[in-house]
Amino acid sequence: MDRKRCTLKLLVQPSRGLVDEMFIILVQKAPSGFQLTVHALHKCEDGHSWEAFGHYTADTIGTVNVSEDPSLGGTYSGVEQMGLLWSLRPVPGSKPGLRLRKMNVQIPMEVTISVYQGHQTEGFMDQVPLASVVVERWYMAPGVSRIPITEDRLSATLFLPPGPGPFPGLLDLWGGGGQLVEYRASLLASHGIASLALDYLTAKIIMETGKMVDLQYFEKAYKILEQHPQVHGSSIGMLGLSLGTSITLKMAVYSEVMKLRCAVCISGCHMQPVDGSVEEILKYFNQNADRTRISEENELIWRDVLLPVPSDLAFKVDMGRLKCPLLVVVGEDDQNWPASESAMDMKEMMEQAGNSHLLTVLSYPNAGHLIEPPYTPHARASLFRSMATREKMMALWGGETAAHSLAQEDAWRKLLVFLRENLYSGTNPGTPSLSHL
Repeated sequence: MDRKRCTLKLLVQPSRGLVDEMFIILVQKAPSGFQLTVHALHKCEDGHSWEAFGHYTADTIGTVNVSEDPSLGGTYSGVEQMGLLWSLRPVPGSKPGLRLRKMNVQIPMEVTISVYQGHQTEGFMDQVPLASVVVERWYMAPGVSRIPITEDRLSATLFLPPGPGPFPGLLDLWGGGGQLVEYRASLLASHGIASLALDYLTAKIIMETGKMVDLQYFEKAYKILEQHPQVHGSSIGMLGLSLGTSITLKMAVYSEVMKLRCAVCISGCHMQPVDGSVEEILKYFNQNADRTRISEENELIWRDVLLPVPSDLAFKVDMGRLKCPLLVVVGEDDQNWPASESAMDMKEMMEQAGNSHLLTVLSYPNAGHLIEPPYTPHARASLFRSMATREKMMALWGGETAAHSLAQEDAWRKLLVFLRENLYSGTNPGTPSLSHL
């Protein structure tokens, strides 16, 4: 086809929106039956480039609607409205073990959507596309405030929704990789929940003293939320992923300071020394390191380290004592933690204690460990720095890309409903509009 005669039009709406908001991609004015490739390119903050693409054929009026028409090949197939985001992968030649994570939530994730002639799989950078549009994907909605927290020697960031409040609060914990990870908390604030992202493994106080934080560290973070004038102090929840789940369950059941309204645990477990500090929890995990397996691709599989599930209540949280609603999210192909086995044991414990009405379990076949906000690209394995040795290694997280991505979308939607139902006492507030972004 002569490029000079090609006047096809590319529309992406909305061109600015939250990362968990769907967009519509329309290609118009193409020749009938025209074969084309819709391509997405993102250069992340660490300088690495990621791409995704789908193969399409224009209909009789020269249109492709990615929301309705199937991709015939590429990094995803079938009708997948957001496939160009969730199937993003490092461009050919990138170093192995990359994982796409937003670092600076105050700037958008920019994605260039382009259309190329024919069904192509490589060489996109060497061609001029037929049309291109740059879209912005935000974690922070307009009006969300980002407030660094250093009081009580915490390493944390508070995200407040727009408006005077008071808002329900949430303490947001990530896993064993440490660092202050802000993107999930900022997105939750965009949905009306004051969220405190907390670093508890690589915090400044740890760097200064050489000692791990104690459990009072988490209670101090809770009190920051409880006492903030824009936070409803009696309506605070806690969310943990991976190692963050261990802390969340411990504090939800045993803390006399933290009166949680609800808790969410993603890809974690309740097995740990109940009387143990953070340092003792990590030592408990490491004492069975010889149960680590190695995949055919030389990736580390840690899911067996905590198995079998102990019967001794000294080594697992007594879930029968839980008094607040709990949402547990599990990927059934989690190769990092025995999340499925833990969820089954927690359910059994709570049924025996008569508090199973507090428990909701979402279990997803073929989903892996890293269940993130929707449309986050799936990382089946990635480089991971051990907190014990500080060595970098390749960890196998598990999951199949399409199934894992579907799990992320479904779990996020249900997580937001769960938080609203339990933090707002049954009311369902509206979320900020992005129409004026």
